[in-house]
This record gives sequence, structure tokens and C-alpha cells, in this order.
Amino acid sequence: MQRTYKTAPHGVRESHSMNDEQPMRFDTKIAVLLREDLEPWQRLNVTAFLVSGLGTAVPEVVGEPYEDADEVSYLPMFRQPVLVFEGTKETLTAAHGKALSRALPRAVFTSDLFTTGNDRDNRAAVRAVRTTDLDLVGLAVYGPRNAVDKVLKGARMHP
Repeated sequence: MQRTYKTAPHGVRESHSMNDEQPMRFDTKIAVLLREDLEPWQRLNVTAFLVSGLGTAVPEVVGEPYEDADEVSYLPMFRQPVLVFEGTKETLTAAHGKALSRALPRAVFTSDLFTTGNDRDNRAAVRAVRTTDLDLVGLAVYGPRNAVDKVLKGARMHP
């Protein structure tokens, strides 16, 4: 199923059921940019790690908890789609710089993190490298739709 996600006026959030003909509209965007040379398992792993940071730093992106008809509770999830893009190493580096210059909430995943096995070592691996020298393989960013679109310029939707 393919849906179009359009920008609403600032602060306007519309909700429609899956059967409505109108597209859902969000004034913000959650996006993940992956380096195009990653293995399939790496793409999934990097995406999961990256988006896990957004909900803690930007709680408004998280919706309400779920409950099924038998009243079994489930954890809340993002209230809007996560769009996944891919690009070259250069595209990722440029996007990182743009996200920094716009002060957008962001998460990074570097190639070094494939060799670590826990959060403490992950943070140490990132801390050991200067910003301009990070070997980025993934970037998650959240913010106003237009700003995120500018950050992602040159990237393409993940197939």
C-alpha cells in the first residue's frame, strides 16, 4: 500500500483511518538515511538503533499505547511514518552537516559500532572520533518537514 504524506500548516495534525481516501498529513518528518553499501542485516540493525534514540529525546513523536480487543496492552510507537532513504558516503556526510547546522534532533551510527557489543562501548567509539572524521553509515533526523527535506537533498528513497 502506498500513501502520500503531505505537510499540513504548522501545528496541524490530521488523523484518518486506513480506509480514508485523504492522505495523512504531518508537519514534521522522521527520516533515516543509510549508506548504500550496507548489507541487508546492517540496514535493519542500523535503522532500529537510530530510531530508538528519537523517542527518548523527542517524546512528542511517540503516540499512545496500543490495546487489542482482549485488552492486552502493547507499547506505544511513533505517531507518524519513518521514511528510510539511502545515499553515498558523501551524501551521508553532507546530510550530517546540514542536520548539525539546523540543530535538528539526530542520531548517528558509525561503522565502528559494528565491532562493539554494548551501549558503553558504542558511546566510547563515537566519542573517540572528531565530528568531521565520523565514518557514518546511518543518520536519523527529526524536524519540520521542509528542514528534513533539505537535510536529505541528494538521497533517494530506500528500495
